[in-house]
Amino acid sequence: MPFQIKTIQPKFAGEVFGVDLRQPLSDSDIDAIHAGMNKHAVLVFHGQQMNDEEHLAFTKQLGPVQTNAAANVIKAEERRLPLDFSDVSNLDKNEKLLARDDRRRMFSLGNRLWHSDASFRAIPAKYSLLYGHVVPPKGGDTEFADMRQAYDTLDAETKAEIEDLICEHSNLFSRALIGFTEFTDEDMRNFKPVLQRLVRYHPAMDRKTLFMSAHIGGIVGWPKPKAMAFVRDLMEHATQRDFVYAHKWQQGDLVIWDNRQTMHRVRRFDDQKYVRDMRRTTIMCEGPTVAGQAA
Repeated sequence: MPFQIKTIQPKFAGEVFGVDLRQPLSDSDIDAIHAGMNKHAVLVFHGQQMNDEEHLAFTKQLGPVQTNAAANVIKAEERRLPLDFSDVSNLDKNEKLLARDDRRRMFSLGNRLWHSDASFRAIPAKYSLLYGHVVPPKGGDTEFADMRQAYDTLDAETKAEIEDLICEHSNLFSRALIGFTEFTDEDMRNFKPVLQRLVRYHPAMDRKTLFMSAHIGGIVGWPKPKAMAFVRDLMEHATQRDFVYAHKWQQGDLVIWDNRQTMHRVRRFDDQKYVRDMRRTTIMCEGPTVAGQAA
């Protein structure tokens, strides 16, 4: 079957057929994937029996890899995967389920909030590529919200109000929303807030999007209560069901999403009973959304 993308109706994502991601892809296939990402923002590749080396090699064909250094509370000696990967699992380095009260598990529960990957970095993520090594039999779906539709359906007054707003993003803010506040001095240094525009422009599609995330903890120049109440209203608007595609994982799925055009979250599952071994690589954006920030 030749390379083709089928829209997942009635939502915005696309299913890709006719490609084996274990093999080096032609320039035309790579161009087709980028074009598909521009159009759909989420692409689903079923039945990809990949190892980590093949996953990483495919990622590098799409752009520069953003490493996972200082992105979470996992210590170097606790790592299960190399720094090129984000370990989006409920396993320790010995392939055992994380204990209910494990600090790493508590921190990872923040992934159940709507967010954009690496928005807490001065140079945020472009694409995320998540591969399902082992998926639970129930729950653990990933939902994606289309931030293009979210922006387009705002009224003109709100669009004018948010056009030049700058938000503060940090893992400190998203984890505080779920009650995780036991941060070390090292965490405080690693998760120092960065600035991101609330409205982004996507040049390939010639359209604007909202840049939303649970990592938002304030708006520059606004009192915090006013800012967070406003962000909450925008979040409710941006995640209404008409804007959401829910992906039910099958083992061997690889899903790519564009963090410039979407938010996402993982749905609840019994992580004390079932293994969910998901491994993510990330491609970084070309630069910061707010000029003058050091990477």
